[in-house]
Amino acid sequence: MQTGIIGLGVMGKPIAQHLHKGCDKLIAFGQDKDVLLELQDQGICIADDVQEIAASDLLFLCLPNAEVVWNVLFGQDGIADALKPGSTVVDTSTISHMKTIEIADELEKRGILFIDAPISGMAKRAEDGTLTVMCGGDIDVFKRVKHFLDMFGSEILYMGEVGSGQLTKLINQLLFDIHAAALAEILPLSVKMGLDSEQVCKVINNGTGRSYASEFFVPRILKGDFSGGYPLQAAYKDLVSGAEISVHHKIPLPVLAAATATYQQALLKGLGGHDKGAMVRVYEDLLDVKFRSKASL
Repeated sequence: MQTGIIGLGVMGKPIAQHLHKGCDKLIAFGQDKDVLLELQDQGICIADDVQEIAASDLLFLCLPNAEVVWNVLFGQDGIADALKPGSTVVDTSTISHMKTIEIADELEKRGILFIDAPISGMAKRAEDGTLTVMCGGDIDVFKRVKHFLDMFGSEILYMGEVGSGQLTKLINQLLFDIHAAALAEILPLSVKMGLDSEQVCKVINNGTGRSYASEFFVPRILKGDFSGGYPLQAAYKDLVSGAEISVHHKIPLPVLAAATATYQQALLKGLGGHDKGAMVRVYEDLLDVKFRSKASL
């Protein structure tokens, strides 16, 4: 049985390494030549062309956005028509719920099985093989691929029909996004009102205002370090997905809309290459303050 993976970025590379340990034959394709050479040295078969992957019985995708996933499958050089009927595509990318359903429908027309399986956890968890994987699709197909998901995930959750994995990941991401935007707004307020940033950090991360976002970002904000997380410009796709669902299903999401405005202001200020903690700079500039430790000022 041949297993393939397309996408060898921050998450895809360690996933490929874990799959290699447990698969009879793994073939990989990516864009970074240094990564390809590294994986080849580890004994992983590297495809010279994406079409070589089409012979796989099981194909994993770990790609940056829906447009790339669509192009890999259905674009001018897409491989969907070359995939074997009865083969399975598992998409670990984070893309929109609605686009996922469209992709699944197109693959079904070609006799290809599909599981959406977005992953949660940063690079360290990918390296450790302890990702959380949220899956949507036919339950029998899920059961057949779960063994492979266990190779790089410690928590494998079946959430329901196609798209349910992406929807679950989105719910989690939107809450995280809102928490990060709230920090950006409130932390500069504390400085403007005369409070000490380091003391405020201690209170938040030991009190009821604590969240994963505060534990991850606030110490980094104190240092002026905005390089430790997922870039804002990439994270913005989650907010777009939330807005699509809000419009399509007529569900009001006022708190999410307010958080989205903060993200938009940060992107317009040219902060898209920084992590979500950088949104604090929007309100720091507005209030003419800095939420920093004394050592970093």
